[in-house]
Amino acid sequence: MVVIIVAIVIAFVILYLLAVMPRMVNRPDRSPFMGVLYAHRGLHDNEGDAPENSIKALENAVEAGYGVELDVQLSKDKIPVVFHDFTLKRVCGVEGKVSDYTYDQLQQFRLFHSKERIPSLEEFLKLVDGKVPLIVELKIEWTDASVCERVDELLRRYHGVYCIESFNPLGLIWYRKHRNDVMRGQLSDVFWREEGLKGSLYFALEHLLLNFVTKPDFIAYNHKYHRMLSRQICKKLYRSMAVAWTIKTQQQLDARRNDFDLFIFDSFIPENEE
Repeated sequence: MVVIIVAIVIAFVILYLLAVMPRMVNRPDRSPFMGVLYAHRGLHDNEGDAPENSIKALENAVEAGYGVELDVQLSKDKIPVVFHDFTLKRVCGVEGKVSDYTYDQLQQFRLFHSKERIPSLEEFLKLVDGKVPLIVELKIEWTDASVCERVDELLRRYHGVYCIESFNPLGLIWYRKHRNDVMRGQLSDVFWREEGLKGSLYFALEHLLLNFVTKPDFIAYNHKYHRMLSRQICKKLYRSMAVAWTIKTQQQLDARRNDFDLFIFDSFIPENEE
């Protein structure tokens, strides 16, 4: 009986390690991304003239030498636009989703109290022009991953350094199938604690149990849960790149230096490193 139990435990451990295993061969070169801090949605201030994911926030980040993390989704007419929320209410003060409006209609709205508009990804890329590395988050609400193809059409022509990431594993699956050369990352969190989201899918995402399908090159995890077992296995055992989101104080940044490789920051200006 003891032998059977031990065998079951060993089998379970093996299956678990296989499930959380990221890409192990033909990994893209991570060196162009290293040594850079990444401004969350640009170097922004939602109370000022450079709100999140705006052109002004992008310009601020580039001028300061920071990489940029940005969010991309599709308008009604399938134009990739840089915007985080699926709904417009918080940022633009209007009803409906981004996908309910054409790109031209979206240009009628302003970001918070500024003069900034919702930029297209194409406009964003032209302004960056390879000056800093980019982390492009693909916003996929449910099962429609068409944003991947549209974004990739633009990124294929872009000559700067970039990678993609998404909470939705369908985005990573698309890139694994169609653009396996592009560095891809799985975003995750302790969903039940942060957002009250429960169920088998969120459990699997939280514990990175779909890595065997998505084969991410890096794991981007809420820095507050740096001790989460699957995340640590990916970093320490499998040597996968670890990205921290979202660091909001210098103290948090200093405390997590040994736990992550890249850092996405927000709400403060990091101290200059010697």
